[in-house]
Amino acid sequence: MNFEQAKNLTFSKLTNPNLQKHCLAVSQVMRHLAKRFNQDEEKWAIAGMLHDLDYQETQSQPEKHTLLTGEWLSAYNLDPEILSAIKAHAGKAERNSLINQAIWCADPVTGFLVACALIRPDKKIEPVDVQFALKRMKEKRFAQGASREQIQACSEMGLSLEEFLEISLSAMKEIKAELGL
Repeated sequence: MNFEQAKNLTFSKLTNPNLQKHCLAVSQVMRHLAKRFNQDEEKWAIAGMLHDLDYQETQSQPEKHTLLTGEWLSAYNLDPEILSAIKAHAGKAERNSLINQAIWCADPVTGFLVACALIRPDKKIEPVDVQFALKRMKEKRFAQGASREQIQACSEMGLSLEEFLEISLSAMKEIKAELGL
């Protein structure tokens, strides 16, 4: 499965435009993290794109999240690292590899950065910078659904919070039109 096939599958399973944009954002952050660590960018982007594939189906049963995805993807003979990363983003696989650590952090940071963009008057991500994001990180009531602990786990990859936010912002700004930001 290549990235376009993963995107098409994701968009066929997730009809909510916000979930589609979330998966686009996570895949883009994963692609940039792969580049930073000299890893397979396509593989990491596919993991990001597919990570919430079963979200709409399992929303009322979070314990099944990613398990249904595993069943759906069994026919595709995907790299086991992709499947492990998908499980890891939901805490159902150990963060014992770089890709698993990356997706654990990439998932919440995208929602956090979207929230940073949406509180700006223009609702655009372009003016959001690391300092603005860091300031918002300290506000417990801001973007409460984005786990600060998960985002700060970027240190497991040897990245400072500032560097991780910079990589993530740069990634998302590249596809700002697709994200509607």
